[in-house]
Amino acid sequence: MRNSGPSGPVFRMGLKTGRHRRRPAYAKGMPVLDVVIIGAGQAGLSAAYYLARQGLEPERDFIVLDANDRPGGAWLHRWPSLTLGAAHAVHDLPGMKLGHPDPSEAASAVVGRYYGMYEKTFNLPIHRPVRVTAVRPAAANDDGGTADAAGSPLRVETDRGVYDARLVINATGTWDKPHWPHYPGQDAFTGSQLHTHDFDSAAGFAGHRVLVVGGGTSAVQFLLQLADAGAVTAWSTRRPPEFTTRPFDADWGRDVERRVNERTAAGLPPLSVVGVTGLPLTPEYRAGIATGTLVSRGPLDRLEPGRAVFADGSSFAADTILWATGFRAALDHLAPLKLREPGGGITMDGVKVVREPRLLLVGYGASASTLGATRAGRAAALAALGRLGGDAVPVDTGALALA
Repeated sequence: MRNSGPSGPVFRMGLKTGRHRRRPAYAKGMPVLDVVIIGAGQAGLSAAYYLARQGLEPERDFIVLDANDRPGGAWLHRWPSLTLGAAHAVHDLPGMKLGHPDPSEAASAVVGRYYGMYEKTFNLPIHRPVRVTAVRPAAANDDGGTADAAGSPLRVETDRGVYDARLVINATGTWDKPHWPHYPGQDAFTGSQLHTHDFDSAAGFAGHRVLVVGGGTSAVQFLLQLADAGAVTAWSTRRPPEFTTRPFDADWGRDVERRVNERTAAGLPPLSVVGVTGLPLTPEYRAGIATGTLVSRGPLDRLEPGRAVFADGSSFAADTILWATGFRAALDHLAPLKLREPGGGITMDGVKVVREPRLLLVGYGASASTLGATRAGRAAALAALGRLGGDAVPVDTGALALA
């Protein structure tokens, strides 16, 4: 492990290093890791950094599994026309600042380069491409919900083999789970339909009539891009768009996290980001409202061959429906752990999963955005270190706070 980096020496004041700690043995012939991190995006890299910073040894004590074939997380899959300047803020990873890249460069290229440099600088143990297919208790008679880090491990099954770990930090985010809503007549619509997950460029829609469905920031950005490219657009939202002049500052961020955490603590599905934040009323958005591009036609009622019909009875002849309807947490591989509550959500205590103490979950709820992902990764690392501590000295959270 590296002894120094851009932010100074690596402190070793928490757990004893893996080289000296006594390691539990659960299954003959299968080494048990302390932690497996699933996902090498913003939150996963943050968690890996803090685990290493507190003394866990990469490859021996913890690894990171990533489904992508190169660094960059979900940013790798963003449409090529999304420049860094037009993207949501790219937040710094701990210990290494992004700096000031060219805002006209594709965001996917900038972030991929930054994450790749980060992984090398801190010698993080990234295994890729590895697709996780399931996480389940390693012991056949373990029904979950009662074991802790001293009990039987979790088994992480992948397309490249099986890993057992005392704890799992799941940082898979939402990109792989685009949400397609259902409306009457959807199968009868004769035009094309695509989700923002699969959007490539607005240039190909010049002269087309495009209905954008969704009330979030991505819908607004797509509407403006499509209009600039020469498309005729219409916008459908379930509720009137909530534009706000409130500054998106630290107080705003804390309020957002509080409101989202209230739901996840109750086992309810998280709200969409825009359902909590609103839309910033920027000069560009004001101009879009003035031209009518960013004026919603209201809720969509149904689709018919070649057109969309709104709740007020009006219609729009459409060649394409662009579903800017967001994403859901990509958690299918966690189904064997039976985490869901009757209300459809997962009961959380911060990043801790109440039903399964061996699992820490980031990229879900308040951490499912660039705003909270780095801090969520840190919180998950702290929680993991605390659970693994045993007879080790307490983790120095003050040192981590300075990282």
